[in-house]
Formats: sequence, structure tokens, C-alpha cells
Amino acid sequence: MEIQRVILLFALAFILLLLYQRWLEQEASSTPVTSAQTPTVQGKQGAEAPAADIPQTPSVKLPAAPVTQQPGQTEQADAGGQVVLVETDLVRARIDTVGGSIKSLELLQYPVSVDQLDVPFELLKMGSADVFLTQSGLIGSQAEYPNHRTQFSVEDTRFRMSEADQELIVPLYWQAPSGVQYTKKLIFKRDSYDIDIEFEVNNTTDVEWTGFIYSQFLRTQVAQSRGFFLDVVPAYLGGAVYTPEEKFEKIDFADMTDADLNRKVASGWVAMLQHYFVGAWFPQGDGPFQFYSKVINEVDGPRYIIGQNSLRPTVIAAGSSGDLKVKLFAGPKEQARLNQQAEGFALTVDYGWLTPVSVPLFWVLNKINDVVNNWGWSIILLTFFIKLAFYPLSATSYKSMAKMKKLQPRLQTLKERHGDDKAKLNQAMMEIYKKEKVNPLGGCLPIVIQIPVFIALYWVLLESVELRQAPFGWWIQDLSIKDPYFVLPLAMGASMLGQQMLNPAPLDPMQKKIMMAMPIVFTFLFLYFPAGLVLYWLVNNVLSIAQQWYVNKMVIGKA
Repeated sequence: MEIQRVILLFALAFILLLLYQRWLEQEASSTPVTSAQTPTVQGKQGAEAPAADIPQTPSVKLPAAPVTQQPGQTEQADAGGQVVLVETDLVRARIDTVGGSIKSLELLQYPVSVDQLDVPFELLKMGSADVFLTQSGLIGSQAEYPNHRTQFSVEDTRFRMSEADQELIVPLYWQAPSGVQYTKKLIFKRDSYDIDIEFEVNNTTDVEWTGFIYSQFLRTQVAQSRGFFLDVVPAYLGGAVYTPEEKFEKIDFADMTDADLNRKVASGWVAMLQHYFVGAWFPQGDGPFQFYSKVINEVDGPRYIIGQNSLRPTVIAAGSSGDLKVKLFAGPKEQARLNQQAEGFALTVDYGWLTPVSVPLFWVLNKINDVVNNWGWSIILLTFFIKLAFYPLSATSYKSMAKMKKLQPRLQTLKERHGDDKAKLNQAMMEIYKKEKVNPLGGCLPIVIQIPVFIALYWVLLESVELRQAPFGWWIQDLSIKDPYFVLPLAMGASMLGQQMLNPAPLDPMQKKIMMAMPIVFTFLFLYFPAGLVLYWLVNNVLSIAQQWYVNKMVIGKA
């Protein structure tokens, strides 16, 4: 029984730790971290020469390509530029003719919130503090090359994908003083968040042309508060790279501040991650490539850069044409799409250390949803299947608890007889347990085996964009956030109380007090958990009550 007390105390300590962590998070997030508030980066200068924006030619050690442009409004282009509006079936993009960079990308299938269904979520943006941009261009050592500061020209400023179109090409033009003609194409595809960036080079000169392509993300760091307990373990915001040798690796803002990434790779991808969404560059053609990062301090705070460039030169003969390509993915972390992109790209859905459990859980949950077409009912059915899978193990535990309850009168008599002598009391109790073949720790097993599944499902509900704003019905219109009226947490607390009534009451006064407090503590703990997670725990408790009642009544013969 002392071991049971230790287990319960550890459980309570874990809950209190969560509460304490949340309090710290709440204090830290009371003042949002924006680019203007971020501390000055040591060793970085606030003003650099304009050439610092552009990667150096790979024949020398390649630094990252920081951007010194000041953020502006989404609808405005840089000085001297125009805004090109592009709309497909999935995205609405605004392209600046200065650099041909995407300065705004709205995801038409993903509203900002359930209360603003007509306002699409803006992934790429150029706001006053929250900046997330793409930049790409060419570099070389011969003459002028178009980069993300070059002023391109366009024939039209509005492009819209028709129902018959499978792709939409947005061309931008520039001619170098040497006479080389460049066309930068942004190629959007139907039912896709892929955007191909292609530079066509028409070498009209009488000398061979040599160049390299680069692409990068520019991002500022801002606090992303998602609600009460959802911030206990904040969603990752920062860079990431993947190579066949090193696999998936996060490069967060602190890493970028500490040292510039400068890595030669044969293949892979480089990305900028945030909760539910991701932007990634996929190098095209033969390697090697350079993955790089850098931080530059502007007047209003640091800018974080992560990108890639080719190290193998593209050579175009005099009087000939050629092209250089890179692919951009900018959209939601829909796992079906991620799996089609590249090796390891599905790891951008960050399930943490329980990924081996979370991935199959989501797979089953997704398959169920394909049939019932409701994520709430899918969670209920998943809970049922999990309970069914653990039925033999949990049935043994429930039998143990039922036997413990049957022994309560005898144990109470022993407590009255040896209450002042703990050693004799424990010895007498162990003799009864041995005689009756009862495991006093058997009742803890159902809770223990649920913990990994519970945490794994927590991450599935927290990180899977498929469940973002997913309605269940009635008052639950978003399973990824808290129950607005706290009905599910209160029902969950009541179900825990019902479970206690079916289980044997602890003889130890301290244990009894802890057990009485557990439903109350867990109810408050679950008030701000995602509704989908509370739904899982509630259904699990109801099924456990039904199973325990059946064992008590039909197996042990005690109602």
C-alpha cells in the first residue's frame, strides 16, 4: 500500500508541475516577443552594405543572405515595384516585382478562426512585426544577375486560375546590361501548395554564362500564444533541415544566433516551421548544395534567414538558353501531402518523443474519419478500439480491483487491530493478498498503460492540422481548442468520481484524501485542454466504468 501512495503522490506532483509550468508560460507570454523587442544580436551590425542581402558566389566561403529591407504593408510593393495578384483554387498570393518575391500567401481553405470563416489564414506575410517572406535569385561572378532586389517587369498584374487550368504561370522579365535575358517564372499548380520557381536564361552574348540559384526564407520571431495549457509545451517555431545523412534537424532561432549554418549537402530540404503550417525549399537538379543561415540585426530587431543554394554551376553556352529551378512548398502540414513531397518531410509534424505511437494513432484516426466524416466521432471510435485492444490486460486489473473491494471489510478489521503498528498491519495485509491471490498494484495498471497513449493523442490533437477547427457538433465547433462551456471537462470529472465509487477505497487517510482530490484536480487541469482530448478521456472513463461494473457484477458477483 505504501507503493500505491508513492504512485499517487508522483501523479499529483506531475499535475502540479504542469500547473507550475503553465504559470511560468503565462508570465513569459504576458509581453509578446516581437522583432522590435528581441534583444540585440551580439556581434551583428545593424547596417550592412546592400550586397550583404545576396549570397556570394560559391567559389568562396558562402555566407547566408540577410535582408535589410524594412517591413511594410502587405498590399504595398517595395519602392519602385508593383504588386502582382495571383489566385488559384487553394491560395491567393501577392508577388512583388522587386525580386519577384512572394510577400503574401493566403490559404483559402484555412480560415483564421471558426469565428472568421471568410478570412483566410495568411502564411507568408510582411507585417510590421510578424514577417515571413520567400526570396530567390541567381548569383555568379561574371556580370549582373537577377536576385531578390532586382526590379522585374510584368505584362499583367492579375492572374487567376480557371477551372480548366492545371497550372498557372506568372512570368517576370529582366534584361542585364550585358544583354542576357532572364525570365523568372512562378508556377502554381491546381490542388497543390507547391510553387515551382524557374529562371530561364537566354544567353544572347558571345561568351559562356555560368551561374547558381539560391532560395531562402526571412522570418522574425514573435510569440505564438495558443491558449492556456496548450502553451505548456509550446509548438515549435523556427528552422529545420533534412539530409539523408543527418536526417531531420531543427535549427531554431537561438541556434541561428549562436552560429551561422554553413553545410555542404548532397540532397535534402530546408524549411521554416510553425504550428500547423510549413514553408520549405526543395533543391532541384544535381548537388551538391549549401544549406545556410544567418541573423542580421535591423533597427527594429533581428531578421532570421535560412536557405539553400546550388554549388554545382549551371553553364549555358553563348547564343543558347537554359534554366535553373527550385521548388517551394508553402502550406498546411496535411500529412497526405507531406508524404508525397520528399523523404522525411512528414517529420515537420512534430509529435515529439512519442512519434512512434502518435503516427499510427493518427493513421487509424484518419482512416476512421474517412468513413464517419466527423473527427469527434472518430475520436470516440478510436477510444473504443484502444479500449478493445487493451481489454485482456485491463480486465485482469479490474478483477484485481474488484477482489480488493471484496476484501475491504477484512482489511478494515486489520487496520483497527494493528492501526498503530504499520509493520504488522502491512505484514497481515500481504498475507491476505497472497492467500486470496490479489495484486494490490493491479488497479494502477489501467492508468499506467493509458499514459503513453494519452500523451501521444495529445500531440496528435495538438499538431495535426487536419483537426484544426474540426467541428464535432452542438457547441463543440473546434476540437483542437478548449470546450467553450466546459461541459466535457465537468463530465470527465464526474466520470472519474464514478470510477472511484466502483473501486476499493484506500485504507490510508492520506491516500483517501488524494483520491478524493484527484477528480477535482483533473477537472481543473482539463478545463483548457483541447476538447478532442477531453472527449477521449471522458469516453475512456465511461468505457472503464462499464467494464469495471461488468467485472464486479458478473465475474466477482458484487455489484
